[in-house]
Amino acid sequence: MNQDESRRASPRPVFHAGRLVVEVLFWPALFLVIWGELSPMPVIEGAANDKVLHFVAYFGLAAMAGAGLKARLSAIKAVVALIVIGGLLEILQGLVGRDMSVFDELANAAGAIAGGGLARLVVEPLRRRFAGD
Repeated sequence: MNQDESRRASPRPVFHAGRLVVEVLFWPALFLVIWGELSPMPVIEGAANDKVLHFVAYFGLAAMAGAGLKARLSAIKAVVALIVIGGLLEILQGLVGRDMSVFDELANAAGAIAGGGLARLVVEPLRRRFAGD
């Protein structure tokens, strides 16, 4: 097998490209969650339990961060940052006419921990096996 064939056979570029896509898509997703939490009227009203929406939003953000960041410590820091951002957004909701809720923040934190943890459980073994990181 020549050098070009071995390069094509390596999944490393695929993992790198996937990580970059996730890193880029994380930012619009974060801004969408911020907009949803700070808009004067709830964006999705009555469609689902509010706590489920909080959990799912932060699960998704943390899963993206956990999958997109190469280092485990960076992923942990991102999850902590998302929990802090969720708390700050709950406080800011009081300024835009929405109700703050410690239970919303608990749902945010649970979603962030679950999403970040699951992403690392999936990504780390795949990266070790196929990308050689």
